[in-house]
Amino acid sequence: MMVQNIPKAELHCHIEGAAHPDLVVRLARKYDVDVSDIVDGKGGYVWSDFTTFLQAYDRASSVFRTPDDYRLLTYDHYSRLADQNCIYAEVFASPDHAALMGIGYRDLINAMADGIEDAKAETQIEGRIIVVGLRHLGPEAVENTASLVVENPHPKVTGFGMAGDERQYSAEDFIDAFAHAEDGGLKITSHAGELCDASSVDETLDVLGVERIGHGVRAIEDIALVERIAREGVVLETCPGSNIALEVFPDFESHPFNRLRDLGVTVTLNSDDPPYFHTSLSREYEIARQSFGCSDEELIGFTRTALDAAFVDEPTRALLHKRLENWPKS
Repeated sequence: MMVQNIPKAELHCHIEGAAHPDLVVRLARKYDVDVSDIVDGKGGYVWSDFTTFLQAYDRASSVFRTPDDYRLLTYDHYSRLADQNCIYAEVFASPDHAALMGIGYRDLINAMADGIEDAKAETQIEGRIIVVGLRHLGPEAVENTASLVVENPHPKVTGFGMAGDERQYSAEDFIDAFAHAEDGGLKITSHAGELCDASSVDETLDVLGVERIGHGVRAIEDIALVERIAREGVVLETCPGSNIALEVFPDFESHPFNRLRDLGVTVTLNSDDPPYFHTSLSREYEIARQSFGCSDEELIGFTRTALDAAFVDEPTRALLHKRLENWPKS
């Protein structure tokens, strides 16, 4: 089966990081913002290292200035996923990013939920929102984000997590924020083991009570930790294309995707910030086929795993599994 035709699901993607350059350019014209130096004309962005990546990311994100801009962004993202035969996707929302543009939490979430529903009405794709605090803003900021989520429940918001620079602060500094979110009925995930070594994953598992780890690939540096992840059934939201683009590993041959699987770790395929890394969800599945030697059935298995690990209610999960199992085989 062509990779394009394989049914897919995604658990790890940042909404601003999913902004297609065509949409950014359109809104930049609307707001008279010059983005010509960060758009490459080939469906990607111009950057050379982690610092310039963040600069391009922030510049592009600055064109989303109203709730309707976020509705349009979310609709565009989910529509593009549906074109890749994705049946379910979660997306990270950062209230801190939106707040820089003067957009309040409720307006942000309602706008994103409307975008998901608009795409679903056209394509049947299902989606949920994971709200994330930004680690480098500090424990108080992350706690404030957790409070926003718990005090303003929304049916599309089913999880809480932490993104941002994992080199800042200790996981222990965020215990209160994660406990607050979990007590509020939210599922829990957190970035770890991307920029930092295996100890960041170990600490995150010890103190934050996560069900999934964003990235987590540097756990391979500690085999005892890998065995723990496998034993405890923690799911890794792996993003191979992102890892190579950001030079977490030099090439796909050295990427630990298959070694993690061989040691019993449950992994999924995700695009992270797709246009920034010249990738897409379909390309991540193609990487798994071409670079990691995965068969069609194994690729479909990653989709099944993502549905198993999705932050959805059980009736929705059952419907998604039914759709997957009834997917055309040709």
